[in-house]
Amino acid sequence: MNRFKEKVVIITGGGSGLGRAAAQQIASEGAKLVLVDLSLKGLEESKQEITSTIPDATIELVEANVANEEDVKKYVQFTIDKFGQIDGFFNNAGIEGKQNLTEDYGIEEFQRVVDVNLNGVFYGMKHVLKVMKEQGFGSIVNTASVGGIRGVGNQSGYAASKHGVVGLTKNSGIEYGQFGVSIKAIAPGAIMTAMVEGSLRQMGGDNWEEAGKEFVKANPMLRFGKPEEVGYLVAFLLSNQADFINATVIPIDGGQSYKY
Repeated sequence: MNRFKEKVVIITGGGSGLGRAAAQQIASEGAKLVLVDLSLKGLEESKQEITSTIPDATIELVEANVANEEDVKKYVQFTIDKFGQIDGFFNNAGIEGKQNLTEDYGIEEFQRVVDVNLNGVFYGMKHVLKVMKEQGFGSIVNTASVGGIRGVGNQSGYAASKHGVVGLTKNSGIEYGQFGVSIKAIAPGAIMTAMVEGSLRQMGGDNWEEAGKEFVKANPMLRFGKPEEVGYLVAFLLSNQADFINATVIPIDGGQSYKY
């Protein structure tokens, strides 16, 4: 497929996990990529991994903190200065934070998680939507979570922030459909990324792999999801094939969030 030929796509959190997997797939379909991450090392590793299989891929790297609005302005302006348009935006960067009961959840930790997961998504939408509205086209995919459509326990900051992402997605999709812009969110379940491994380590310590085996027993598919499976979904949702999908959230969790 060549759905992204001559198209420009920004991916935040592009230095690892779901961002890297989506970048790999979208680059394979011809996109010009702007990868954004707090970790320059992660960005360089993503670029190296992608160009090892797609040598002619066009990939620009921007080191930025999505929780800082000035940094968000910087990566959006960089993209416009370099390519003149933004066709797609995978608004993906996020963190889990520490696990704890709500009464014991630290205020600073709550703020830190919300700053990245919710404020960062809002800043990205705010500045990318200005561009897309003026263009008259564009597609945004926000990363929510199954923790944004149901409770998960011991993750007040994460759940609150991801529920906020769902609300932003639905609200803004209603606002901007008239301008040729579609906005949707994905709600990944347990996808085997470094972040999920970190979560399992919080639960199981040195026995985190055993904790993982127990965790997936509740999933109808009896396994963790793969980052590339999310990458395929994101590529579809950012493509013109999904233009009429708007103001909604698509779970990718093996069916676990629907299980009684």
